[in-house]
Amino acid sequence: MTYEEFADARLAALLRYAVMLTGDPHQAQDLVQDTMVRAQLNWRRIARADSPERYVRRMLTNQFVDWRRGSWVRRVLLRGEPDDGPPAPTDHAQSAVDRDEVWDWLSRLPRRQRATLVLRYYEDLPDAEIAEILGCAVGTVRSSISRALATLRATYAEAC
Repeated sequence: MTYEEFADARLAALLRYAVMLTGDPHQAQDLVQDTMVRAQLNWRRIARADSPERYVRRMLTNQFVDWRRGSWVRRVLLRGEPDDGPPAPTDHAQSAVDRDEVWDWLSRLPRRQRATLVLRYYEDLPDAEIAEILGCAVGTVRSSISRALATLRATYAEAC
């Protein structure tokens, strides 16, 4: 498989995965673009791997986990501050409100915990494969998922 064939076949799936990780379609596009550039530069090695898609997904996940460490993204806030004015009348469906609230809760989780949740519940991967992608032990994956879910439960309890 050539790089071009891989990109044509898997780019949309990688972008969906990145949106789930970042919670922001624009950051997801940047993340996928950076990952795909790195993949193209190392394509010979990636093409020899048992599963090029798994290799690139691992690259993307590692890039996400390490993305803000010392990066310009940490220093430049790309979103405006929330308006503290009176709330706008709610005319959206409750499901949209709930979805936004869950995105907010997920965005507060540490990156590795969020990555484990996305890999488990969005990508539907078993613990062993998640551990391989994140480069850690299976027990670490289970503990990360447990901690992330406990944090989400506590956040939900505070909101109610």
